[in-house]
Amino acid sequence: MSISVTKRSEDYAKWYTDVVQKAEMADYGPVKGTMVIRPYGFALWENIRAIADRMFKETGHVNAYFPMFIPESYMHKEAEHVEGFAPECAVVTHGGGKKLDEPLYIRPTSETIIWSMYKKWINSYRDLPLLINQWVNVVRWEMRTRLFLRTTEFLWQEGHTAHASFEEAEIETKKIIEIYRVLAEDYMAMPVYVGKKTDAEKFAGAVHTYSIEAMMGDMKALQSGTSHNLGQNFAKAFDVTFLSRENKPEYVYATSWGVSTRLVGGVIMTHGDDKGLILPPKIAPYQIVIVPIWRTDEQKVLLMEEVAKIKLQFGREDIRSLVDDNDQVSAGWKFNQWEMKGVPLRMEIGPKDLEKNQVVLVRRDTGEKHFVAVENLFSMVKHLLGDIQNNMFQRALKFRNDNTHEVDNYTDFKRIIESGGFVKAFWAGDGKMEAKIQEETKATIRCIPFKQSQSGTCFYTGKPADTYAIFGKSY
Repeated sequence: MSISVTKRSEDYAKWYTDVVQKAEMADYGPVKGTMVIRPYGFALWENIRAIADRMFKETGHVNAYFPMFIPESYMHKEAEHVEGFAPECAVVTHGGGKKLDEPLYIRPTSETIIWSMYKKWINSYRDLPLLINQWVNVVRWEMRTRLFLRTTEFLWQEGHTAHASFEEAEIETKKIIEIYRVLAEDYMAMPVYVGKKTDAEKFAGAVHTYSIEAMMGDMKALQSGTSHNLGQNFAKAFDVTFLSRENKPEYVYATSWGVSTRLVGGVIMTHGDDKGLILPPKIAPYQIVIVPIWRTDEQKVLLMEEVAKIKLQFGREDIRSLVDDNDQVSAGWKFNQWEMKGVPLRMEIGPKDLEKNQVVLVRRDTGEKHFVAVENLFSMVKHLLGDIQNNMFQRALKFRNDNTHEVDNYTDFKRIIESGGFVKAFWAGDGKMEAKIQEETKATIRCIPFKQSQSGTCFYTGKPADTYAIFGKSY
């Protein structure tokens, strides 16, 4: 099978699908819209998940598991919430060969089932805050799907917390969106805008929604993580109250937040090129692949003895490595395969290298070659992995900044959105104006960034504005 892919410049969507499949990240499932995550793709997700899980636990959150079946009556207790998800819901009407007395929804998200349990667990201010997260699958019946980015079933984490005050819930919501920023920028090398969603774009049933928004290689936006302050909406819907310090019954305040396997797609589209994936070292399943090259059985024996020693030391240095000693394909085929899979570093070693007590290191991000003495190998690999991680972030940041344009009028706005990229503009409009802009340009407000500059004039209304927004077309 050829491991070449469609060029990004020719057909970006086809390039993306080619890379996902030929890098053995995922494949299409037998049910329309579903995907099978292959071991290499799942290993990448596991690394992302482990980093996020550690940060959650460091901030006091604990993991639990809630059922995937939700009674229909629960879904209707929070009207705004169910209205937002109704078109995407999968519903079970039969079980055990009989029609169910009450239909069951397969969770599109778990607020309703979780809050029915919180009602049992929360009685006093002493029970708060309640900080629970779960790693699960969800089902949303998407009409147009794309591997990792938008599938009928996907994996994610969803945090659900309960607090004694709105202020505590707001602090929690912003704490989580900062964790997501760190995950995206420091580990995935994916620069993001961090800010608040408008009322038109916020999560159904939320008071405030905050998001991280990344620019992909085709200059579209990918909403990569969201954190919601739900106020007392779900507490009131499920009658979840607690006795305050003043011994008065009060409704609790809620948050919910999540990231999903969509992040895998974000990594691919942020960093990939015409050769395939380029994976940031901090999350790559393998940080270095070792390719021994021999012609005779005698050379193979000597090389593999040295390779075994090197791999053992990589393990001691906490460097994730893999030895490719497949003798059924050529060295060139292996090089192309591991470039497709995006491994940050490739180590080549042949008989002449063995004689010189050296190896060849090749960077995936730049293609640069380094001839390195074995005695300096491990320190050099650590240095290069750090440099690759930083270079990938800086390259993605430059791409985003170069393609984020400031405008002060609607004519320029439409021109830039049509050609591709983000627009940064002062905004004093309302929801109806947002809808009109989306209808005319397909662009939406991705977020109102936390970091704001001086005030200005709204590009659309001409009114004074003290905030600017980031606009873009999105996935």
